[in-house]
Amino acid sequence: MRPNPDNFSSTANRPSVSAPLWLLALITLSGTLAMHIFVPALPHTAHDLGASAGAAQWTLSAYILGLALGQLTYGPVSDHFGRRPVLAAGLVVYALASVAAMLAPNIESLIALRFVQALGGCSGLVLGRAIVRDTVSGDDAARKLSLMNLMVYMGPGLSPLIGSLLAETTGWRSIFVALSLLGFVNLALMWRLLPETSGGAGHDIATVLRSYRHLTASRRFIGYTIGGGCATTSLYAFIGAAPFIFTDQLHRPTHEIGLYLFLTIVGVWFGSLAASRLIGGFSTRRLMVMGNMLTCIAAIAFLLFVLSGSLTVLSTIIPIVVLCFGAGIASPTALAEAMSINPAIAGSASGLYGFAQMAIGALCTTLGGFGGNHALAAALVLAGAGLIAQAAFWWADRVRA
Repeated sequence: MRPNPDNFSSTANRPSVSAPLWLLALITLSGTLAMHIFVPALPHTAHDLGASAGAAQWTLSAYILGLALGQLTYGPVSDHFGRRPVLAAGLVVYALASVAAMLAPNIESLIALRFVQALGGCSGLVLGRAIVRDTVSGDDAARKLSLMNLMVYMGPGLSPLIGSLLAETTGWRSIFVALSLLGFVNLALMWRLLPETSGGAGHDIATVLRSYRHLTASRRFIGYTIGGGCATTSLYAFIGAAPFIFTDQLHRPTHEIGLYLFLTIVGVWFGSLAASRLIGGFSTRRLMVMGNMLTCIAAIAFLLFVLSGSLTVLSTIIPIVVLCFGAGIASPTALAEAMSINPAIAGSASGLYGFAQMAIGALCTTLGGFGGNHALAAALVLAGAGLIAQAAFWWADRVRA
C-alpha cells in the first residue's frame, strides 16, 4: 500500500504561531553537544573508574545508539501527542540522566546512563527542526533551517574544546554538571517561550510504520543508507579512539585533544560547503562516489602510516581531515539520493536514514575500541567502512526498486 502523501504534510493546517529560532537551535544542539563534549574526558574517566579504554569508548557507543533509536520514535510520537509535552519529557530525561551520570560509581552505570541521556537529548535534535517546519514553509523554512543548522553545527566544533578544558581543570564529572544545567535551562525556556506548534494526532503511527516497511523493501534505499552511514558516521571510530591515540600513543596533553577534534569538524564543514557549490556542475551520485573515494584514499593512507610505525600528530590529522572533507561531500548527497526514492514519504526516509547512520556510528565506535592499538583499530574500521560504502553505492546505482 502506497502511503498517502497528505499524511506527511503539515502545511495545510500550519498554526499561526512562531518559535524563537535561537531557542530551537539551543535545544537542538544539546543532543549532539553531549556526545562530543565528553570525548576528551574518556582517558580521565577510564582511569578514575578503573575501566579499560574500550569500556570507556562504550559510553560514546551507548550515546550514539540512544540517538539512533530516538530518530525513529520522537517524530511520530510528537505528531500524535503534540510537540511541547514530548519535548518537555525528553528534556527532563536528559537533565536527570546528566545528574545521575555525574554521580556514576562505575563504568557500567555510566554507559547505561549515557544511553538514557541520549534518548532524552534526541528529543531536541528531532523536534527542533520539526517545530520550524510546523511554523513556516517554503523558502522561509529553508532559510530558517539553514540559519539554525549554522548555529547547531557550532556545537560539535566547540564542544571538544570545552570538554578538554573542563576535564583538565575541574574533572570529567563537571561535564555532566554543565549538561544537566543546560537541560534544566532549556526546559525552563521551552516552557516559558515555546508554544505548541502541532495540534497532535496529525500522523497515524501505523501509516509511518508502513512507510518504514516500504523503504526497507527498496534495495536502492538500503544501498544509499548503508553507504551513507559507512561514509560518514564511521568517523566516530576515530573520534572515540582519538583521546587514547593522542595521549597514550602520541603522548600529547589532554587539552590538545579538543583542538584536534575541532579540525575534523572543520573538514566536514568545508566538505559540505564544497558539495553545495559543486552540485550544479556534477550529479549528486557522482559527487557521492567522488566524496567517498576521497575518504577511502585518506583512510588507507592513515592505515599505512599506522602499519609503517610512522604515526605522528601530522600523519594522523592530515589524512583524517581529508577523510572528513570527503565525508562532508558524501553525506548530503547520499541523504538526497535516499530521500529521492519516494518523495511522498521523505520525512520517514529522513528518520530511518538518521537511525541507520547513528546505528552504524555506534557499531564503528565499538569496533574502534577493540585491541590495545587504538590507532590501528580506528584505521581498520575507517578503511573497511569506506570500501563497504563504495560497494553499497555501486550496488544501489545498479538496481531498480
